[in-house]
Parts: sequence; C-alpha cells; structure tokens
Amino acid sequence: MKLIQDNPYRIAGILANSSEKELQKQKSKITKYASIGKQVDSEFDFSFFGKVDRSENSINKAFSGIEQNQDKVVHSLFWFLKANSFDETAINYLINGDKDKAIEIWEKVTEGKEVTSKNFSCFNNIGTLKLLGNSKEELKEGIEAKIKLIASTSFADFVHTVADQTYTIDNLKQAEKFVDDILKQVNGKYSSADTLNFFSNCNGTTQKYLSKKFTEEPLHKIEAQIETSKKNRKVNKGKAYEFGLKLFTNTKDDLSLLKSLLGTNDLKYKSLADQLANEIMQCGIDYFNQCQESNSNENYLESSQKLTKLADSIAVGKLAKDRAKDSLATLEDMKDREINKAIAILSSIKMAYETALSEIDAQVAKMRMTMSYNQTINYSKVDKMKEDCLNWNKVVEVVSDGISINDIEIIQRCSNQSKVSEYKNLVDFLIGKLGPIQINQIKHICYWKDVRAAQAKSTAKQVGKSISTATDGCYIATMAYGDYEHPQVLKLRKFRDEFLRKSYLGRKFIKFYYKYSPLLVEKLKDKPKTNDIIRTLLDKLIKIIRK
Repeated sequence: MKLIQDNPYRIAGILANSSEKELQKQKSKITKYASIGKQVDSEFDFSFFGKVDRSENSINKAFSGIEQNQDKVVHSLFWFLKANSFDETAINYLINGDKDKAIEIWEKVTEGKEVTSKNFSCFNNIGTLKLLGNSKEELKEGIEAKIKLIASTSFADFVHTVADQTYTIDNLKQAEKFVDDILKQVNGKYSSADTLNFFSNCNGTTQKYLSKKFTEEPLHKIEAQIETSKKNRKVNKGKAYEFGLKLFTNTKDDLSLLKSLLGTNDLKYKSLADQLANEIMQCGIDYFNQCQESNSNENYLESSQKLTKLADSIAVGKLAKDRAKDSLATLEDMKDREINKAIAILSSIKMAYETALSEIDAQVAKMRMTMSYNQTINYSKVDKMKEDCLNWNKVVEVVSDGISINDIEIIQRCSNQSKVSEYKNLVDFLIGKLGPIQINQIKHICYWKDVRAAQAKSTAKQVGKSISTATDGCYIATMAYGDYEHPQVLKLRKFRDEFLRKSYLGRKFIKFYYKYSPLLVEKLKDKPKTNDIIRTLLDKLIKIIRK
C-alpha cells in the first residue's frame, strides 16, 4: 500500500510521534547525504516493506507533507508510533524483521479490547502492519483497527501524540478521510463486494458513508445505460432485443451492489430498479411488435419472454411488477398460438369425418331395420361412402392455407409436450386418410418424420381398391364355372353380401380375396384339371353354406 510504503515519516526515517527537534535533526542529516548522492538508511525503513527513496526531491516533499497538524494526523494513521512499552518491544521485532512477533505482541493488547489511552498506539500500529498484509482478511482487520481507533474517545490522545496538544479534530470527518484514502488504494485491485467486505465490521456511521460513496457512481452509470438503451431502441426497434439484453448485462453488477447497500425498501433503489425493469420490458415489446409487422422468421416471442422475465426479476414496485406479470401472461397465451391454431384446424377435420361416419352408420342401421328378407346392403358401397365422406382435396386446401411453413417452424420449438403429442396424433390421422399426391401437398405439417412411408402405404391401399372393385365379382368362382352369372356364382356372391360383409373378419377376408385372386386366376385360367378340382370344392362349400 503506497500510503505506507511512500509515507513521509518512512522517507524521513522516523516514527510518527517524533519530536520537532528529532524531525529537524533527521531532516538535516539525510538531506546532507542526499545532496552528495548518498542515501542514509534508517532502522525504521523496515526492509520487508520495500525499498525507500531518499532523493533530495522525495525528502523535501516528505517533510513538507508533515508540517501541518492535519497532515501529521493523516500520515500518522499509515505509519507507526511508540507510545508504550508494547510498542517499543514490537517495533524492535520489526527492526529485526520479525513481523509475526510484532503482531503477536500488539494483538495481546488489542484483540477483543476497547481503545483506551493506554493502547491507542497499539491499535494504530497493528492496523498499519495488517494493511500491508498478504491477504484480504488482514486488510480487513487493519481497516477495522483503524476505524475503531478513529471512532474512539481516545483518538484525541492519538492526535495529541502526533500533533500539537491544542489541536482538535472531528472524528467523523477523519473517518471519512481515512475511508477515502483506503478506497483510492484498493480501487481497481478488488471487486466492489470485496471492498465492502473490508469495512463490514466497522461501525454504522462508516457503513453509511461507504454506502453513499458506493451508490453514487453505480446510480449514475445505470441511469446513463437506461438513457442509451432508450435512444438506441427508438432508432432501431429491430435490434431492441439486443439492446435490452445488453442493458441487463451491463447493469447487473451495479444493481446487485446497490441492492446490497440500500436494500429493496430504499426509495432510490426502488425507483431505479423499476426504471430499469420498464426499459428492458419495453425493449421486448418493441422487438416483438417490429418482428410481427415484418413477418420475421426470428423466434421473437421467446426473446420477448426472456426480456420480460429479466424485467420481472428486477422490478420492485407494484406497478412495474404487475406490468411484467401481465406481459408474461399475454406472451404465454401467444406462445402456443400456432400449435393451438393447427390443432383446431385438424380437430375440426377429424370431427367432421367422425360425424359423417356416424351419419352413414345411422343410415345403414335404419335401412337394415326397414329392408325385407331378400334385400341386401351393398357394404362395398358403404365403405366407399365412408372413404369419400369428406372432400379430401378441399381438406388439403384448408390445411395448406391454415398451417403455414412458418407456423410449423414455431410448432417445432413448442415446449408444451401435451399439445405437441395431440398435434402429431391429429396429423397421423389425416395423413392416413389421404392419397400420396395429397400427402405431398401438405407434407410440411408432418415435420418429425418422412412422409414417404405414408405415401407408399397410401399407394398400396389405392392399388388394392382398384383390384377389388374392378368387377365386384368372384374371380376364382367365375373362372371355375365359366360364367359370371352362373347360379353357383350368384350363390357365392349372395353369401358374400349377406354374411361375410356383415362381420369385420368377413370384410377382411373379402379384401384379401379381391387383392390376390386376380393373380391366381391369371395363373390357373388355362389349366382345366385344376379348375375342375376348384369347382368340385366350391360345390361342396355351397352345400355347406346353404345349410
């Protein structure tokens, strides 16, 4: 610490309570040597403090610096004096380079003790020694010892020991001067938190003064940052998110310091914190509005949410807090807007489809109740009606217009897994009803998987339908009997319509039959012996089913 290493008393080579006669004698001695380029060493140089500069210039400056009583007091607080036997013994140890032993002696008369007329010099001396310590804790202890001395009634004894007996001093102002001197010494070397901690054990008056010193600069810095953000935001709203984030980052440490010093109930802190919160929030609002107007592809909703949450974490007053909470609620509602819209569109399609199926089933049920014994229902047509119950081309058009690629990009970032799952189920339902060309037109809605598999499945389904509905006939039976209208063929068709079509397994069998029987017919049509065997088997089957 330069206040100690370059202390005028150290350069003079004397203790702080040396008499005026001793001062002048020492000045004359070291000045003569300096004039011929030589330097006189002093037993009070304390080499472990560093080298002493005793040039003519430094000597003159040192002695002129301790001519006035006030200067003597100030510099004495950063040097040593010998006022009792403890000081004499400890200083001798210092002269011999044993700093630890000196501390041990002074601690015996200061640790846990109050400052008195008998030990005030010990408080000063151990404080000086610890201010030059190697740790933050020693620096803290040194400051505490000095403040305790200055605040005590025995500080007058200290003053009269180093200055004139008639000289009086204001303890409070002297404490403030000491704090200012220490702050200059530690500035840039320690964080604000460390510096505050150095004074944490000092009295309330010192704490208040320190708070004032520490709050002025950060207050002005934050106010300036807010104004800069306002100007930048008004000029370029498209970058308002960056400005808001920068404002939060640049003021975070200063605001934290002010909070620790002033507390959230302090009016100054409340006002500043709310101003800061409102500006960060406004950055989010302006950015959101600008991106919406320009149809930006940026994830501006989440960015606005982030800034609003930061603002909410800063705000103290009710108005600022309520504004942040209202903004967050609004943004949260908008957060799932795209997926909610998509779900609504797809749900309406599914509901329309299910309603149409219910109506067809109701019609079939009504027909079955009113039809005569020899009448049958063509379930192939029923199935066809169900498949075509909606205009799927129109459905594709509605989906394409209602769910854009931009919507899907936002849906992909949706964190609401329940809604995402619902959306995917609805998409799977729709894809399962469409043809390959239709699927391709809205493939963007199926962002989580390749639609080619669904297209292939749809293609196979359509091929199967074309085979099964080609003639609506019994391929193998017609081949075996040689006539589509053969009585036995008619019996088999009747069995198909009146029995098989009425059950789920029956309809599955019919689909399977229509899918593969044409291929079998193609292979067996020119084999009469095989046809005879098939005809015989069919005759037996017809006899069984007629029973």
